[in-house]
Amino acid sequence: MRLIVGYVFMLTGWSKLNNLPQMVQNFTDWGIPFPQLLTPFVSVVECVGGAMLILGLFTRIPAAMLAVVMLVAIKVAKWENVDSLETLLGFEEATYFAAFLWLAIAGPGSASLDRLLLNSAGHRREST
Repeated sequence: MRLIVGYVFMLTGWSKLNNLPQMVQNFTDWGIPFPQLLTPFVSVVECVGGAMLILGLFTRIPAAMLAVVMLVAIKVAKWENVDSLETLLGFEEATYFAAFLWLAIAGPGSASLDRLLLNSAGHRREST
């Protein structure tokens, strides 16, 4: 899951970074405050955060940041279309929010740079 959502958001962020004027206009149209500042910020969070998820590097931090981005996306771009819980949960942003929340809580798993760094620092996971 970490690899898939990381890849999707790395590409999405990259696309936004390469089309900043249009994205600033979109953020302005959606009523997001400070679009000149927040558009590049969110784009970098998506691109770099996605890459960090792919690598499993400091996974909980970008996952939490991307979960917040998804909440804002739902509130700003989709909220007026919500007429039921079923509708809300049908948005792909809600699915991504759940995935990012899970990664923020559970961490990256054993096949990650986070685990490699912990192991090299002598913090091996104890067997139960």
